Amino acid sequence: MSEKKVIDARGSFCPGPLMELIGWIKLAQIGDELELLSTDKGSAADVPEWVKKVGHEYLGAREEAGVWHIAVKKTK
Repeated sequence: MSEKKVIDARGSFCPGPLMELIGWIKLAQIGDELELLSTDKGSAADVPEWVKKVGHEYLGAREEAGVWHIAVKKTK
């Protein structure tokens, strides 16, 4: 059974949010979804690039009231 984990990296600046995501994805199980919350707009570009590079699934991003919600699924 897959889980959904929310990673609150608000207030952290590059590369902090991405590093937090990397740390949590290492602990996640295949199929788990992770949602990164970030106030650093660079995360919206950095995360999809990293996900493509390492081979996980990028589920999308949206910005709400200055907070980016970036969703990733662990695939390997």
